[in-house]
Amino acid sequence: MMNPRPSTTHALSSLPSSAPRAMQRTMLGEMLVAKGALTDAQLVEALAQQQKDGHQRLLGETLVQLGFCDEHQVMEAVADGYGIPFARDIARIADPKCIELLPREFLSEHAVLPLFCVRGVVTVAVGEPANLYLFEEIARRTGKQVQTVATTVAEIRAALESYLPAANVFVIDDTYGEVDEGTFSVVERDLAEIADLREVSGHSPVVKLVNWLLWTAVHEGASDIHIEPGDRKLRIRLRVDGALFEKMQPPWQMAAALTSRVKIMAGLDISERRLPQDGDIHVMMEGRPVDLRVSTMPGRHGEKTVIRVIDSRQSIVPLERLGMDESTLARWIDIVRRPNGIALVTGPTGSGKSTTLYSALAMLNAQDTNISTVEDPIEATLSGINQFQVNEKAGFGFSTALRSLLRQDPDTIMVGEIRDEATASVAVQAALTGHLVLSTLHTNDATAAVTRLVNIGVEPYLVAATVRGVLAQRLVRKICAHCRVRIEPDAVMRAALPPSTELESYSKGMGCPRCRSTGFAGRMGVFEIMSPNDAFNALVARGASLQELHTYLAGQGHRTLRDDAMRKVREGLTTVEEAIAVTAH
Repeated sequence: MMNPRPSTTHALSSLPSSAPRAMQRTMLGEMLVAKGALTDAQLVEALAQQQKDGHQRLLGETLVQLGFCDEHQVMEAVADGYGIPFARDIARIADPKCIELLPREFLSEHAVLPLFCVRGVVTVAVGEPANLYLFEEIARRTGKQVQTVATTVAEIRAALESYLPAANVFVIDDTYGEVDEGTFSVVERDLAEIADLREVSGHSPVVKLVNWLLWTAVHEGASDIHIEPGDRKLRIRLRVDGALFEKMQPPWQMAAALTSRVKIMAGLDISERRLPQDGDIHVMMEGRPVDLRVSTMPGRHGEKTVIRVIDSRQSIVPLERLGMDESTLARWIDIVRRPNGIALVTGPTGSGKSTTLYSALAMLNAQDTNISTVEDPIEATLSGINQFQVNEKAGFGFSTALRSLLRQDPDTIMVGEIRDEATASVAVQAALTGHLVLSTLHTNDATAAVTRLVNIGVEPYLVAATVRGVLAQRLVRKICAHCRVRIEPDAVMRAALPPSTELESYSKGMGCPRCRSTGFAGRMGVFEIMSPNDAFNALVARGASLQELHTYLAGQGHRTLRDDAMRKVREGLTTVEEAIAVTAH
């Protein structure tokens, strides 16, 4: 026996489908007048125009054509007439799993968007509330009851274009070739109005250019994309291996449309162009997730957009491949394998601190260990590890999250950054009560991390009791293997070298097509590790200055960042200029 067809839930019975079209038109007009969206005179004129056109257009279409109302006003009145809700910004509330209930072709053909499903009832946004047959078909295909909300067809189309196959997950194909500037000619028009921006940002050339740009950035290993409008000029630059280079200059008229397209993808407000905004885009590329952090800021010639690329494939690197020598690697592994205490990674923004911490967590990850992280943002998903995203606006900051995390029975805790006294105090307390805490600080070298904690507000004796080790790091560009040559340093170069540096010859990239004529391809870390002994901790406990700590370590044969960088110069991995520039402070 066949199962009965699921029933269709809707609120259309108040307007019978057999009602005369004239009656429905009058009801729509009267509702718009009652809402103040239309005057009596405009309604009379619209009805006369509709009759003159031989009723080839619906009243709502005529009102929009005459400029008396916009689509949202008409659709909201229609929704009221049928007794169903009216929704705006539907892409923001759509559940990706729910969208997958229906084939893409069906959604596009009928202009419908499933929003969410609760207890066997699927809520669908539609542009035609009177189409009972469509709701029956959705119920048949999904096997669920159907509840409808009304919205404009244009908004449904925009959401389908931007958010399929998932609500905020975009699939970037690798079939985009070189972009011909001639394909941008369709955007040659005034982009001052917000409605125009939303429309143009969905045009195929704009969509293809943004997709191609994201695809290119990921394939070239870029960490950031800069979209920079100027005076009748639009420049797009990529940051690769820490350096910016110009990728292309599309026609300047595309600036607003490109920014709007990126904003739509990131769920930002395209009508707000006076204040900075931040958002996220989640991309599926070649079967793997790539996260994009979007930041917009208003400038003199328009909004500048910066997109940070966080490629999960590059976030988890084995410790052995980070560039540490055997001694540094062994000491760092010993530090992070301690059962308790604080292990710190220091360096400026973009120096690879998060990558080093992720590598350490991946090594420590085991079935019998509870590892939890508090991050802002979460840059990579680690299987088997509990990761928590900071939300400062909601009051869920590092210190609050860390306090809560201590009640979750953790063994190892990773805190994205120690920024203030509250976070530092909780981290110290966690270390004292038997937990291993990994975190980052912004300091110039490893020794300065100790004094930074004291300056933040941690008592010196607590710093000495809890800090097990500090790893300072920088990233240097590697010489391109395809154009590397060995040369002897001249007098100017020898004068610039650190004292007592023995360097008979060094390598340099001459520039080739594979490295974009820069002489560099890829980056690697340079490291300085400090694991305190009893004498060092005694100095810290009595409040010794940073200079005293440096003097003590120098007497112990401590190797600095500059020492490790020059070792990589001697090995032919990077240049003298790069080593000196990156380790200068």
